[in-house]
Amino acid sequence: MLIHNATLVSWDQTERFPEDQALLLRDGRIVESGGSTDLLARYLDEERLDAHGQLVMPGNICAHTHFYSAFARGLAIPGRAPRDFPEILRKLWWPLDKSLGEEDVRISALIYMVDAVRHGTTTVIDHHASPNFIDGSLDVIASAVEQAGVRAVLCYEVTDRDGPDRARAGIKENVRFLQRCRKGGVASGRISATFGLHAGLTLSDETLDASRSAVARDGGFHIHIAEHEADEYDSQAKSGLRIVDRLAKHGILGEKTIAAHAIHIDAKETHLLAESRTWVTHQPRSNMNNGVGVAEVESLLRAGVRVGLGNDGFSNAMWEEWKAAYLLHKVWQRDPRRMQGGTIKEIAVTNNAGLAEAFFPGSAFGSLEPGSHADVIVVDYHPTTPMTPGNLPWHVIFGFHESMVTTTIVAGNVLMRDRQMLTLDEGEIAARARELAPGVWERYRSFVPAD
Repeated sequence: MLIHNATLVSWDQTERFPEDQALLLRDGRIVESGGSTDLLARYLDEERLDAHGQLVMPGNICAHTHFYSAFARGLAIPGRAPRDFPEILRKLWWPLDKSLGEEDVRISALIYMVDAVRHGTTTVIDHHASPNFIDGSLDVIASAVEQAGVRAVLCYEVTDRDGPDRARAGIKENVRFLQRCRKGGVASGRISATFGLHAGLTLSDETLDASRSAVARDGGFHIHIAEHEADEYDSQAKSGLRIVDRLAKHGILGEKTIAAHAIHIDAKETHLLAESRTWVTHQPRSNMNNGVGVAEVESLLRAGVRVGLGNDGFSNAMWEEWKAAYLLHKVWQRDPRRMQGGTIKEIAVTNNAGLAEAFFPGSAFGSLEPGSHADVIVVDYHPTTPMTPGNLPWHVIFGFHESMVTTTIVAGNVLMRDRQMLTLDEGEIAARARELAPGVWERYRSFVPAD
């Protein structure tokens, strides 16, 4: 495909953004860029996509999300409102994940696929839980991702909170799906896998050791850490160690491990994360919603921790996450100089691209350079002030909106063109979700503990 009549906007550019440019995509990669007139004359037989002068950019990446949270929208929690995050887990998320069957899991994944395609998020890293449908759950999610055409990293959340049999089943599901991906069982090459763990506060030493033994030495994990103080308190009660120290002891940290949140860690834990090259993901909208505090992202970066940006089950409109991060740290620190646009770009673009490359090696993300993955979006943004590589993050934060995404392309395949979904029937998916939701909510209410 030849995208032409475009303004090419790549995060690694140092010069102005050239207009009336073209981008040649072939075999899932970016092959060449240059002036529209030149490339149109040289590639006469290529399928063409006219960008009509819009911006053509690398697609967005989400470093941590939960597809299964789709059925939480509009759900009323019985009884009094949860007073802290542990109660939110007990009264909302743990009863909800118990309520999901195979069809619920499939539709929840499709809902998030529509959301990703619509909002220009081309790579998502999911963390799944459905304790009453474990075996084969990742295959169901993978099928939805394949149908959509998005790129994804999947895992199942191992936990002891539902008993030893389900913990073992979660380990087995992770191992099975990792082997499937390793053997090329997902033919498109757009799906990868890691090993999911819930959080230290629901994991015994025995389950941590069993999980570590089930994964190759160079393999990693996807786990929540220190989202609330309770994770630290639990870890100290179980082991006499803070949570990051405990995970280090069990071999969970590493350069392919994703640690979501890391809000309540201390300086030594920060050092362990940096030394082990463990990834940390920041989810500001979720942290505000749960009232759990704010991760010291700037300090983590200064210490050498690789921090990316996720959404924790909020919408895949990642520019909204940019804006939340930009504003939250200023009000939290009462300092307008904190969390500048360049820092947002570092976590949301540079580091998210590096994390994606850990699971899809061999080519770059976040760039329009030849050889990069052909994961690109077309954005209908017409700046009213000069837009340069230096001020681009501030244009995103103060000017971009997810509704401006008109076309989404992953691995060279067009998933949405001129705002028309091509791989998913959005209306059909929404209608099926509305049919399923009452049953999910009824089962949910049966699992909610009494006040």
